Amino acid sequence: MSRASEPQSPPGDAAPEILDGRIWVDGCWDFFHHGHAGAMLQARQLGTELVVGIHSDEAILENKGPTVMTLQERVAAVVACRWVTASVAYAPYVTSLPWISHYGCKYVVHGDDITSDSAGEDCYRFVKAAGRFKVVKRTPSISTTDLVGRMLLCTRTHFIKSLTNLLEGKEGSGSEAERVEEGKAMAARMRLYATDATGLNPGADVWFWSASASAARTTPPKKRAHSALSAPGSNRSRASAWSTSTEGFDLFSSGHIEFLRRVIEAEDAVAREEGWYSEEATGERTGRGADYGPAFVVAGVHDDETINRWKGVNYPIMNIYERGLGAQQCKYVSAVVVGAPFAPSSAYLSSMPWGTPDAVYHGPTSFMPLTYDPYAAAKAWGYCGEDYEE
Repeated sequence: MSRASEPQSPPGDAAPEILDGRIWVDGCWDFFHHGHAGAMLQARQLGTELVVGIHSDEAILENKGPTVMTLQERVAAVVACRWVTASVAYAPYVTSLPWISHYGCKYVVHGDDITSDSAGEDCYRFVKAAGRFKVVKRTPSISTTDLVGRMLLCTRTHFIKSLTNLLEGKEGSGSEAERVEEGKAMAARMRLYATDATGLNPGADVWFWSASASAARTTPPKKRAHSALSAPGSNRSRASAWSTSTEGFDLFSSGHIEFLRRVIEAEDAVAREEGWYSEEATGERTGRGADYGPAFVVAGVHDDETINRWKGVNYPIMNIYERGLGAQQCKYVSAVVVGAPFAPSSAYLSSMPWGTPDAVYHGPTSFMPLTYDPYAAAKAWGYCGEDYEE
């Protein structure tokens, strides 16, 4: 196999020592989805640090085929993952012992599937021979190939009518017992993703917003009911400002990531002006236990019916469960509201468990044939001061 598309040696200074707790994973990470994040989460749980290698566009083309996302876009997705400590671009397609040792990683982690290079040889043969390879379970029912297939075939079989019913085993395929087991497994994965940067402790909150079918079709929406916490993370008991963003977050991309990063950036700028980082303010927070950032960002994720009503064809490409997990894994997100309304009403904004928001952010809506402003309620309350285009 030609190495022309790969660096001959790893860039940067070598780590002073190889640590058992510093884990290496590598991959294409194309069309980044919750299956990729799941591999990273499991890898992070095996150690204290996670270094992620990203293959170049050229190396992937040579060994597998053309990428959908550019290297820059794939790096952005990796960097935004909650459980990633560091990223390394241009990592060799065949995992190299000198590379992982250079970054101080004792072990390489990969899913329980086989990955081969262009010659048909195992990409992990060298680290396996050295006894520095660990296996984690591959996340079922999701892959880049499957996502591309949905787009090409315009299928809708991936849509979920009611995620809460699916999690409770009331919907889905198979027998009642099979539906119940599948629902339990899906709920367990949501709880697993609702962890902090270590992958071991509570992290992102997950809430469900529910409404009757008639209310869901009403534009603008009528009053809706807010459900109990379904996948517990850490409850917000801090005094930091919280902001909300409502989106589809379909095919969680570098555009969504940059949008969320800019929300954090905007909130941080406000906090600086208000003295958040002053010695006195920092001392007060640490005196109450531990310091924390000024922004608590809540990502509201629309259900499949809502997105399809506005975009048509077979959108969303990812269903509500997949998109919710995609938002959960992002380090810029503090909490997720599954099934958030397209138009954040006063009832919705006032029923959040964190109180009323300090700001509401959203992406572009000008391309939609709207006869009303979906953010009228937020603007009336003075929340919607910033709009960011994806």
